[in-house]
Amino acid sequence: MFRISLSKVPLSRPVLPSIQNAQRRTVTTVRCDVPRRADIPSPRGKISTPQDFLKAIGRSSETKISIDSWDAFWRTSGWDMKNAGLSIQDRRYILWCMEKFRQNKQIEGFAHEERPKKKIRGRGPAVQFGKRIRSRRDR
Repeated sequence: MFRISLSKVPLSRPVLPSIQNAQRRTVTTVRCDVPRRADIPSPRGKISTPQDFLKAIGRSSETKISIDSWDAFWRTSGWDMKNAGLSIQDRRYILWCMEKFRQNKQIEGFAHEERPKKKIRGRGPAVQFGKRIRSRRDR
């Protein structure tokens, strides 16, 4: 709490009204221990089962996880996918696509293939045409 005595403030300098009327402010934080369950979207278009959804997003996701029920699929968390043995990249991609589908976005707009691995690692003259250059002089 700030206390400013007006007698100590020089008269040539204006007093800010926020400091002049300084009051104690209370900040309340609300903490929720239970995570919010997102809405379960209804099937639309060609997508009526979880397998259809996983095929539509690509990256051979339908082979990595198998869930039969539409409700069970949308209630699946990242921990459940981890326990099923999915890699981090696959879990993130599937959960990201699920959230985009919840937001009523078209699958063709957000589904994309993985980036291909780099063929040439490193930079500069040490690596040229995929081969390591150690020295330019003959030995």
